[in-house]
Amino acid sequence: MANPWRGDVALTLDGQRRVMRLTLGALAELEETLDSGTLVDLVQRFEGGGFGTRDVLALIVAGLRGGGWQGTARDLLCAEIEGGPMVAARAAAELLARAFMLPGDAVGADGGL
Repeated sequence: MANPWRGDVALTLDGQRRVMRLTLGALAELEETLDSGTLVDLVQRFEGGGFGTRDVLALIVAGLRGGGWQGTARDLLCAEIEGGPMVAARAAAELLARAFMLPGDAVGADGGL
């Protein structure tokens, strides 16, 4: 079960519901895979709507790995994401927001901040 207070975000891949989480290790792995900039730059790209598909994929992979998944980005190339690319982008943005949410910050009913 996805626990938003722990930073969890659910995503269904190939018909299987998975819980994603950006742990410290997952964040370090994510930062290592970024083409340019830092995590702060990534946050700014998402806030400004200037993110790309590689950003979304990198966040999804990091979140899945933080949730215990052992795959790689290559494993997701042919994966069916329930809801398609827009759901994936929203889940990636939600992961990023929850990773940097301070205790006591409000989370809306739709998971948004």
